Amino acid sequence: MEQNRSAAAGRTEPAWHRSKVIVALLAAMLGVFGAHWWYLGRPRAWMVTLASCVLIVLAQFYPVWWDNPPFLLLIVPVTAGFIEALVFSLKPDAWFDARYNAGSGKTTRTGWGPVLIAIFTTLLGSSVMLFGIALIVMHVYKALGWLDGYVL
Repeated sequence: MEQNRSAAAGRTEPAWHRSKVIVALLAAMLGVFGAHWWYLGRPRAWMVTLASCVLIVLAQFYPVWWDNPPFLLLIVPVTAGFIEALVFSLKPDAWFDARYNAGSGKTTRTGWGPVLIAIFTTLLGSSVMLFGIALIVMHVYKALGWLDGYVL
């Protein structure tokens, strides 16, 4: 975590006051790349970004980019992003401040923003998850030969 040192007080403070709403939005929209981890200053954020980018690049080597194991594995970071968006949206402001804004001197007051983000995330996340599960089931059934003779 990037910190500024206050010479007068002799204590460390976060470089900026992080917003719970921004974290939730980043997790919901760009969670597959770990954008919210970068915003929070987590030390291993690059691993999530690298893994997602590698899976996307590997998916391009298949004749059908959406029906292959690397693309189907992307459902894991996508789901993690949606779950973290819900967690950040629905946790109390005091919890978020204690964990990510300790020593900033400001308090987070979010109001209805996180609730609306949680509703949006639930709708979008459940749709994406159902689509991903359907693709995985079709891929497995096709690989096992259970759909031989059926036209998809």
